Parts: sequence; C-alpha cells; structure tokens
Amino acid sequence: QVQLVESGGGLVQAGGSLRLSCAASGSIFRIASLGWYRQAPGKQRELVADITSGGSTNYADSVKGRFTISRDNAKNTVDLQMDSLKPEDTAVYYCNGFLTTSLISILRNYWGQGTQVTVSS
Repeated sequence: QVQLVESGGGLVQAGGSLRLSCAASGSIFRIASLGWYRQAPGKQRELVADITSGGSTNYADSVKGRFTISRDNAKNTVDLQMDSLKPEDTAVYYCNGFLTTSLISILRNYWGQGTQVTVSS
C-alpha cells in the first residue's frame, strides 16, 4: 500500500505564490521520480514538473522560470514552489510517484488525491 498525500493548495491572486507539498509513504522500495501533474476542467492531465532521485528536473514550458520543484529523498517528499501565478495555472494538482514496492516489482505510477489551485485575475 502506497499513499501520496498533498497539501498546500488554495486560492491566490494573479502574481501571487503558493507552495505545494507531497509526502509519499507506505510499502516503498525505490522511488525513481516524484512529480506534479495538473488537470484543468475539460482538459487532459499534464505534467507540470518532475524530479528524479538524482535531482534531475523537468518542467513544462508553461511554468519554466516560475515554478521550482524540490525533493527530500530521506523523507520521500516533494515540493512545488509556484511563483508569478497566472489564472491559466488554475487546476487540480496531483502528486505523482514513479516507484517500486519491492526488489522484484516493476516501476509504476502512484497518485495523490489532488489539491485545488485557483488563481484569480
């Protein structure tokens, strides 16, 4: 059993900042990457940013220079600092863990329950 629990969503004005946090727990053997996805109404879920255990990061073009992802490998946590928020950043944000639960299991995706981020204009 693996759980990813997000926190930190909310309502903010355009230009403001929010910080999302996610903690992964349970029967985790190895985490290859942690990341954040988002889904706006009527749109597909999209990658926002992810980070590998080695610290390599990947960002969606739409958030480069505004969002920063960070990770604590010892605590199995990942944070997303979101600055200069825009109304188009409004979405439900999901924490993602790409991980294994044992030495012989394959890597698979696990998801948090999602947290709402609303940016008003």
